[in-house]
Amino acid sequence: MSMIDVLWCFLAFCFFVAFSIHGLCEVGPGERESGFMYVLFQDLIRYGKTKQSLRRSAWLRVFDVPKRWFWHFYVISVCWNGFLLVLTFNCVYVHQPLPVWLTAVLEALTGVPGSHSAVPRPSTILLQLLLFIHSFRRLLECLLISVFSDGVIHLAQYAFGLGYYIVLGLTALCSDLSAKGSDMQDWLLLLGCAVFIWASLLQHRSMVLLAQLRTGKSGTVETLVHRVPNGGWFELVSCPHYFAELLIYVSLSLVSGGLSLTWWLVVLYVFFNQALAAQLCHELYVSKYESYPKNRNAFIPFVL
Repeated sequence: MSMIDVLWCFLAFCFFVAFSIHGLCEVGPGERESGFMYVLFQDLIRYGKTKQSLRRSAWLRVFDVPKRWFWHFYVISVCWNGFLLVLTFNCVYVHQPLPVWLTAVLEALTGVPGSHSAVPRPSTILLQLLLFIHSFRRLLECLLISVFSDGVIHLAQYAFGLGYYIVLGLTALCSDLSAKGSDMQDWLLLLGCAVFIWASLLQHRSMVLLAQLRTGKSGTVETLVHRVPNGGWFELVSCPHYFAELLIYVSLSLVSGGLSLTWWLVVLYVFFNQALAAQLCHELYVSKYESYPKNRNAFIPFVL
């Protein structure tokens, strides 16, 4: 198993453990002060509205940064993954080799020698393009649609988010080197692109519905109070935008050919990461609103 596979295995395992521990030590909304380790753990996994009921010491609040800084993640992703996309395109179609420093990084992450002479598959360009489109759309949504309150995230979460998309861009190239078999089949390409488009529309629609909870008909912000989301897939799950995020990564794995262990490990990480975030939001809605629909799942319709 390569270094990049070990990294994604480790991240998936960490969020699996966090998801499991949270389920085991779940307490009521009025019992948030029980134990330093519990509070520290919850401080590290919660953000935004799910953090408001957590009673933290003043020194823990020193590490808070605004949740609205989420847009920084997507700026990094657009710039970095756009840069890698150009390099890959030039390598495949202009026959310009990848930079020495990049091939050295890829060799270290994959353990595959001779990366400097390997030519990425055309599917890798499509994978990088879809990743770029996803990041660019999310950046526009953060800047033009989403209405952020005074919610915060932990400095460690912020630092992780900044580095996440850098590693993700490298992973797209690593998965190309580690994939076995020929390039993708047409049906996988079509299926992956179809799922990507549908999931992106689902996520965008969900973000619009969330923003409309705080804006009037004219589009101006009227309140920053959290309300019960309704409409669209919010009738099925509390967090359809997190479910859509998972589907987007599944679609990227299909576009890459569906044979890369590395990319499926990324999907596994995204599953546990988004499941944890969705469960925290779902618990908040259920505890805060007595009339919250009992038939809604947290993350995956009719399943979780």
